[in-house]
Amino acid sequence: MLVQQILAGDRRALAKAITLVESTRADHGEQAVRLLAELMPHTGKSIRIGVSGAPGVGKSTFIESLGNYLTGQGHQVAVLAVDPTSAVSGGSILGDKTRMEALSVNPKAFVRPSPAGTTLGGVTRRTRESLLLCEAAGYDVIIVETVGVGQSETAVSDMTDMFLLLLSPGGGDDLQGIKRGIMELADLVLVNKADGDQTSIANQTVSDYRGALQFMQARTPSWTPKVDCCSALENQGVDKAWSIIQDFREALIQSGELETLRAQQAKAWMWAETAEALIADLRNHPQVKALVPELEAAVLAGDMPAIVAAQRLIAHYKSD
Repeated sequence: MLVQQILAGDRRALAKAITLVESTRADHGEQAVRLLAELMPHTGKSIRIGVSGAPGVGKSTFIESLGNYLTGQGHQVAVLAVDPTSAVSGGSILGDKTRMEALSVNPKAFVRPSPAGTTLGGVTRRTRESLLLCEAAGYDVIIVETVGVGQSETAVSDMTDMFLLLLSPGGGDDLQGIKRGIMELADLVLVNKADGDQTSIANQTVSDYRGALQFMQARTPSWTPKVDCCSALENQGVDKAWSIIQDFREALIQSGELETLRAQQAKAWMWAETAEALIADLRNHPQVKALVPELEAAVLAGDMPAIVAAQRLIAHYKSD
């Protein structure tokens, strides 16, 4: 029943399915696997865009501006927004849907905020599955908004076609602060807030980054990363950004790199799931669980190196 509802584009069914795949209950996990298996033949037809940038750069404003532009062009847009999870309380505000007020009520758009939890990389543990569910529901543009710039943000590039990095005007400090790894993965760098008295500063920032990217190797042979500016607040330059995104997708399709990229992403997904399953199995192993208190106490007291304790846990797990 849920499969048919999702294929028919039922937004409530899609939200229910994402909740199902995000659940940590074992029975829900089994249902989610069956659901994804049935929907897989109906996925893969969208363009997947990862959007990252420092807090305050205007990611939500840009995504809303781009999303409203695209729905006006006849596209169906899904936004998977990842909010940071408190290391103290474990809670998340999930405010992206509030910040994208107009897009959230757009009948051709679907906005889903999710907590990052303990997952690193700027995404949630189940962002890949949510992305596939959105594709099956008929959304042809999927935007994944990450938590914010950091060395681990690069995980989003393992599940999207294009990696888009947003910057603020005044790139001198940003150029020093942003990690080289994330710059090397950027297919498109956009300097946002290029309006009013910040226009000239934004243009200078564009020039700075164009020069910097010349010394970095492109992620894909068929595409040279582009740098441009826009004003999401004023809806300026959003159409040009979309044109660049389309050029990028066409270049990868013509070269055959899009198919290769997605195959590699599926492989990365397989190993990520394998690692998660093995860790869960190890933690629940009877002999391992019995040994954990003793080894943890030894590590806490400084009587045993952590690496030795880990090796003993693995040895007991493998001996069964």
